[in-house]
Amino acid sequence: MVAVGIEVEQAKEKLVEIGQRMVQSGLVMGAWGNLSCRIAGENSIVITPSGIGYDRLSSNDMVKVDMDGKCLEGRWKPSSELKMHLAIYRSRPGVHAVVHTHSPYASALAVAREEIPPILEELVLSVGGGVKVAGYAPAGSVELADAVVTALQEGNAALLANHGVVGLGTTPEEAFVVCQTVEKAAQVYVLARQIGKPAILSEQEVLELRESCARNYGQKQEMIE
Repeated sequence: MVAVGIEVEQAKEKLVEIGQRMVQSGLVMGAWGNLSCRIAGENSIVITPSGIGYDRLSSNDMVKVDMDGKCLEGRWKPSSELKMHLAIYRSRPGVHAVVHTHSPYASALAVAREEIPPILEELVLSVGGGVKVAGYAPAGSVELADAVVTALQEGNAALLANHGVVGLGTTPEEAFVVCQTVEKAAQVYVLARQIGKPAILSEQEVLELRESCARNYGQKQEMIE
């Protein structure tokens, strides 16, 4: 991931927007899930507050904390999953946004303790490969934070056993898309198993796909003479 940054007020507004889109997309309900963003040029993050529904969330409700979890700005308690967010940022300097959702199909696989193998090209390109399951630990605990970091390794998503999904990105938008992609892949995997035996991309195919994407996907800036 390329290191990027975002200013505090911009981060607050973007988290409100993405939170509403999470609800609209069916990735969360009520106040479940949480999201955060690293602040440019600071050793701090902005994170959603605990227990406030996305339908009534405003930028003024966001909480700014340092990397030790000390509140720097905000009137509410930060998300109960603050430890998980901070652990991810500490272990992954290139990550600048974390989105945690409770989407149905991905959560079903998390309950079954089954990882999502690399079955779709978009999953490989968005996540880096398959999606592993972090071992179960109580929500909000240090143990859960450690389990998630272990499951993520260098990937951009993990399933949380009996819980949900976490997705990473360089921006809140990117982390949100990761969570959307994981949910789609989970649904496709469940349906494919009902039809037959899913064909899983090999390690070599995953590597070639990632290399091809790095070379060819998207718009490349070129010099115009």
